[in-house]
Amino acid sequence: MKRQMKSLAEEAEEMGQQLVEWRRRIHQYPELSFNEYKTAQFVAETLNSFKGMQVQTNVANTGVVATLTKGTGKTVAIRADMDALPIEEKTAHAFRSRHQGVMHACGHDAHTAILLGAAKLLSQKTEQDSFHGTVKFIFQPAEEKTDEEGLSGAPRMMGEGVLEGVDAVLALHMCPWHSVGTIQVNDGYSMANVDVFHGTIKGTGGHGGYPHLGTDPVWMLGSVLQNFYSISARRISALDTAVASIGEIHTGAASNIIPQEVAITGTLRSYSPEVRDQLAEEIETAFKVVESLGGSYTFAVERGEPALNNHSKINEVIKVTAKELYPSIRMEQKPFGLGGEDFGYMTREVPGAMFFLGCALSDGVNRDLHTNIFDIDERCLPVGAAILSEVALKLLKLPQE
Repeated sequence: MKRQMKSLAEEAEEMGQQLVEWRRRIHQYPELSFNEYKTAQFVAETLNSFKGMQVQTNVANTGVVATLTKGTGKTVAIRADMDALPIEEKTAHAFRSRHQGVMHACGHDAHTAILLGAAKLLSQKTEQDSFHGTVKFIFQPAEEKTDEEGLSGAPRMMGEGVLEGVDAVLALHMCPWHSVGTIQVNDGYSMANVDVFHGTIKGTGGHGGYPHLGTDPVWMLGSVLQNFYSISARRISALDTAVASIGEIHTGAASNIIPQEVAITGTLRSYSPEVRDQLAEEIETAFKVVESLGGSYTFAVERGEPALNNHSKINEVIKVTAKELYPSIRMEQKPFGLGGEDFGYMTREVPGAMFFLGCALSDGVNRDLHTNIFDIDERCLPVGAAILSEVALKLLKLPQE
């Protein structure tokens, strides 16, 4: 009697303890953006132990790319980010961060462990007829921070050709607002364009006792703020996703001196390219009001990562696969929010999709992303590895468009 093959869900579950060990090792030794040297070394050494892996290191300095090929066919890439955040960890785990002031508070340790798991699972599949084509495993540095040229890890790796010849790209993200056994998916724009604006309001300044003898940029600020906060739903439709927030206002040096300048910095979040452009234009228009008040202004926008745009056909494969592997899995279908994700650079170049993987612990404590108590239920690790692996296999089998 022919022995029935195990599902990828079963195989992933059997390697669950290995996934936990990998995740905890990475968690203990977090490294900041563009400094993931030890993490990259560990990833490369682990990948080299898997059959059939061709491993390339020093991609965009600290990135690692492994390639698994059998015969000819399509190429699917799976990406995980490796960097940590400048946060002092406050959990009580024995495996908590050993690097003071640095913590994996966004789940990148889990992303990396899951992708190592997917690489191991798929390396074992090359001996079967179900695998034809190429899978690239992209371990990316610096998702959380940009370099001196304003680029994060994704565009840096893309600049070195990691997506050349790739037909589809996949990723996942930890989701602390859903428990294990839930995934969140969304077609189209799902995370935000992230831009930073810098504006100044300029006057002449003067003596605090004689304000009528000069022009006061602090007084002009009131009109700018009134216009700024009326843009959403007044200048941009309430049906469009657009958020503008001021994070910094700097001015003045003494109580009796009217300053010459007010500096304002904030963030702009949007989904569509059209609203992204309109939002920046409307903010500049808010600053222009100072010209009618006797002042002048400067305004500039730093473009950050583009919105994450999930391909509906790839999302459909993710949903079908998740249900096949885990019939009781729950699916939430809605956008992921207005956070930034530099995987958006990749989905802008090739069809791709990211899903959010439920990881919340069951004690009811809110352990949100980017907090010093962020934590996960490690039972999510094999779930993520199995879904990514099976989706990659299914995408390899799809006919070329």
